[in-house]
Amino acid sequence: MTSLIEKGSKTAKDGFKNEDFVIACFNDWQNNDLAQSWLKAMDYTLDDIEEVNAFKITGSFKADVQVQIHIEIKLKKTQDIQNLQVKLVSNPTGFNQIDKRWIDKYKELWDIPNDIITILKHFTGELPPYINNPKDNRRMFMFEFSQVKQDLLINFIKQNQSLIISDILKGRGKFAAEWMLVILQTKDTPLQWALKPMNFCLNLFGNGDITITKQGSIKIGNITIQRKGGDNGRKTANMLQFKINPCLLLK
Repeated sequence: MTSLIEKGSKTAKDGFKNEDFVIACFNDWQNNDLAQSWLKAMDYTLDDIEEVNAFKITGSFKADVQVQIHIEIKLKKTQDIQNLQVKLVSNPTGFNQIDKRWIDKYKELWDIPNDIITILKHFTGELPPYINNPKDNRRMFMFEFSQVKQDLLINFIKQNQSLIISDILKGRGKFAAEWMLVILQTKDTPLQWALKPMNFCLNLFGNGDITITKQGSIKIGNITIQRKGGDNGRKTANMLQFKINPCLLLK
């Protein structure tokens, strides 16, 4: 397999804005050096490829781009379909939201017990704080819960860690993401990219200890779980969100 990190590209020197950039590269794969490098990173031999057809996936799926690759080998045609999750970033130390939902939606996914649901709703602000003099009158930080409640939540996450990480990164069904493509471009540095199988990403981001941060959030390995916040005070600020730094793939 070729190197999964490439710096610079003639075809991408003008930058990118969204997934359409990735789609355009793949659909012009015969002339596009970036697309050729991505295909090689996915273990394809360019001479075997007859056609590449990429398009955007719409809806609440983990994959952003689906790439159909037609391969002709010894007069026998086969078709591969690869689902890519694309992360376009401009800050190597920034964080990217990978999933956000209301607590009750996560309850449906992971069969979360009611006592854990209550903790999470106080954490996000769906339920108000129940302690005296909370740091934030809208919600509770994890360090404001008793050690018993912290342990209760941590143990639940630990018991369901693989399922949780798979759902928030890979997703389920026919549009589950099989690859993660991270593209970094800043004003001062050449374009960099990394394309990794999703199983590698699950391990990189989600394989680690479950801890409470100094800021009062939760971490699973390299994934941060926090209240969404923002939204100009709208109710959606009380959703739960999961965040990663996609540029860890570039290291």
